[in-house]
This record gives sequence, structure tokens and C-alpha cells, in this order.
Amino acid sequence: MSSTATLQANRPKGSSSENSVEGPRRYLIGGNWKCNGLYDENVERINVFNGAGAIPSNVDVVLCVPYIHIPMALSMLRDDIEVGAQDCGNNTGDGAFTGQIGAHQLKDIGCTWVIIGHSERREGFGMAGEPEQLCAEKCKIALEKGLKVMFAIGEKKEEREAGTTMEVCAKQLEPLAAILNEEDWANVAIAYEPVWAIGTGLTATPEMAQDTHADIRNWIKEHVSEAVANAVRIQYGGSMKGANAVDLLKQPDIDGGLIGGASLQEDFFNVIRGVPQ
Repeated sequence: MSSTATLQANRPKGSSSENSVEGPRRYLIGGNWKCNGLYDENVERINVFNGAGAIPSNVDVVLCVPYIHIPMALSMLRDDIEVGAQDCGNNTGDGAFTGQIGAHQLKDIGCTWVIIGHSERREGFGMAGEPEQLCAEKCKIALEKGLKVMFAIGEKKEEREAGTTMEVCAKQLEPLAAILNEEDWANVAIAYEPVWAIGTGLTATPEMAQDTHADIRNWIKEHVSEAVANAVRIQYGGSMKGANAVDLLKQPDIDGGLIGGASLQEDFFNVIRGVPQ
């Protein structure tokens, strides 16, 4: 179980791009633009990224932009960066779901990924938060509609200090493990985001992050299967940026990042270039 102390674990990196059980796991760097940017500002960001140089061959890169800018990103963004959404509805098709965007619509327009269960949505912002079961159901629907999912989990500061980090993560993972079949996991990445580190500038030490990632992988081994545990990519999402990416990404169970603030800047490419070669 994770604690507030700096902990170490050494687990071999195993598995692959679409989470098969053979070959090394490919790194997954996701950018979450959240509710940021007017149209012209985000066009400029895309222009910067388009000219930012080569992406290493062992990295998959995804930008999850605001809904209204998805068509622009799809038409303007370089071909080696995929476009995703930051959430989707729990509706399985068209209907009277005012304000919802369905996974089937995201797939139809050209998105390949979606974030589900981000802590800001689990907690709510001026509205009811999303419970664990709803997050799991949305993930299953997104997979059935042909999207890949970055499924976010993580603990609050007081839970970290109380030593209950893995209990919190397990509670968030349990309904997901119950609703997915083993084949579904090939298109799921787990984004571990300690809530206390999101947007605060605080970051878990590489050893603390590795410890929790190893605990998550062990949980998946025990509750899903060893093959899925070896293959699933686990991203770190607590204020990763160019300055700390190298030390975080060289940990054996950290397979990428889900990047917030840094993904709005050219520093996003410092994260991408921080993956071990």
C-alpha cells in the first residue's frame, strides 16, 4: 500500500501499443486541454505543435481538446498526434440527452480516444460528481463504440496522508474490472492522477509514483489477469512537465503521462522527448 514516505519498487516493463502481451509497452502521452483556449489561441497551439519536431517511434501521442475545437484539431493537427475528447455521455446512441456528446458521435467525427473519470468530473464543479459505477459504464460504452479510453483514478491529499491511496484507487477500479471483459482492456490505459498534484505544481516523487503504479498493476493482476496487468499502460498525471518527465518516465511501471497545463505549451514536447529510448 502506498504511503507518504518515498517508496521504491522495481518491476520490469513488459507489453505493447494496443496492450498485447508481447513486446515492450509503448509510451502514451496524453494532453488534456480542459476548458482552455479560444479558437485562434488553440489554432496557434496546434501550429506550434505541428512544428515542434519528430515524435519518438515508441510513443503514442493524443490531444484531448474542448469539444468545440475537435473538428479544427482533426483538420489541422499533424497526423502523428491523435485527437481525443475529455469525456463522453453514458448514452449508447441518439436521443433526448440535452447537452450530452455520445461516444458514437465522437467516433463518427474522427476521435480515437476519450478521457473517462477525470477527478474534476468525479468531484464535480458546481454540479454533482460522477460516481464510480457511472465512470465504469461510460468506459464500457466508449469501448463498444470503438474509442480507446484513458481511465483516470487517484486519491486526495488527505487520503494519501492517511495511507489509503490504494484503497481509493481500488474502489475506482472495481466497477471497471466487473464490467469489462479481458479483450476490452486492450484499448484501456489507466491514468493515475493524484488529485493533490493536479494543477497545484506538486508532484509525487518518481519513487512514490512508481510505488503506486506498481500497486495498481498488482491489483489488476489479482482482479483481472496477469496478461492484462503486464500489458496495460499506466500513465502518471500529477503535474508532469518537461522538467520532471525524464525521472518519472524512466520508472518501470510508468508508461506515459496525462498532461494538463504543460500540454498547452511547447513544453508538451519536452515531456514527449523525455521518454526512454
